[in-house]
Amino acid sequence: MNRKYRLLAINPGSTSTKVALFEDQTELFAANIAHDAARLQEFKEISDQLPYRKEIILAELGKKNISLKGIDAFVGRGGGLVGLAGGTYEVNETLLHHARIGFTVKHPAILGSQLAREFANVYGGRAYVVDPPDVDEFEPLARISGLAEVFRESRGHPLNQKAVARRYAAEMGSCYEDLDLVIAHLGGGVSVAAHRKGRMIDGTDAINGDGPLAPTRAGALPATAVVRMCYSGKYTEREMYNRITKTGGLIDHLGTAEVREILERIGSGDAYARLVYEALIYQIAKNIGAYATVLQGRVDAILLTGGLAHERYLVDGITARVQYIAPVKVYAGEFEMEALAAGALRVLTGQEQAKTYTGIPVWQGFERK
Repeated sequence: MNRKYRLLAINPGSTSTKVALFEDQTELFAANIAHDAARLQEFKEISDQLPYRKEIILAELGKKNISLKGIDAFVGRGGGLVGLAGGTYEVNETLLHHARIGFTVKHPAILGSQLAREFANVYGGRAYVVDPPDVDEFEPLARISGLAEVFRESRGHPLNQKAVARRYAAEMGSCYEDLDLVIAHLGGGVSVAAHRKGRMIDGTDAINGDGPLAPTRAGALPATAVVRMCYSGKYTEREMYNRITKTGGLIDHLGTAEVREILERIGSGDAYARLVYEALIYQIAKNIGAYATVLQGRVDAILLTGGLAHERYLVDGITARVQYIAPVKVYAGEFEMEALAAGALRVLTGQEQAKTYTGIPVWQGFERK
């Protein structure tokens, strides 16, 4: 009789922590634990939240009489790491150190690996991260920008994108590593990427101002206009950064990122709300078309995922513009918890080898002669 594995997936966010207990691929328990915003502000650094979040998780599990003894693997989202290839990584000391200090980015996701390791130290089992936000599989051509000092970076939603890619491949009786896909993650941030044979070879930088506008992010902007804003004296560096990464897009135009509210305004005859929302659809479709050219038009499917993929108006609008390229398949919502558990399970069952985090980025710049 085949052994069954028990896994705890951990996904820390800005104001909550998601946890889910799995037996193999079957979810036994899931919770999205909200945190007191005022309590979080008491911590100087994100990593200082570790004991607090650990205590909250244990309390939530205790309510359901769930014990962590005998868990085979604790798997966190990860973050704050150097650019790395996709896959499942065991949490070693180098990875743990980079997560603690937020080596490349400071986001609550850096607590994922720390919590996984903390629980593994106490209860046994392995500690992993799977397809963290730092996945960087860009081809050299994709890194070049129009300025010699600036290179394009891989910053998107690799965990969810690779999860739906694997899901689609399984449905087609194929393997992710055999397919060429364009995938759009549609959420508060929007990322579009070209996947060639199991690697994200190019994509929009959803963090640093690239790709389509999004509910909370500005997307690509005319650079000279941004320069003039930066030197106008009207805005601080932090204010400009927030407008691009947190309060841009639909919020900047319409004062809200709530799609239902925007659709109600459109239904009430708000012409500008319709124009901006149609621009969101237009820009997403345009980027899908652009990344189809990265794959030289040989696209097996276009996959739409993320929370906004529940919204029919948006999905239909995108589909109408891109379905000539390849079949469009919708995976509405996020599959991050399932993806974390599945990544650890592939290692535990011997389908994959756990990767070793070296702390050395996969790309270290170009040699210039």
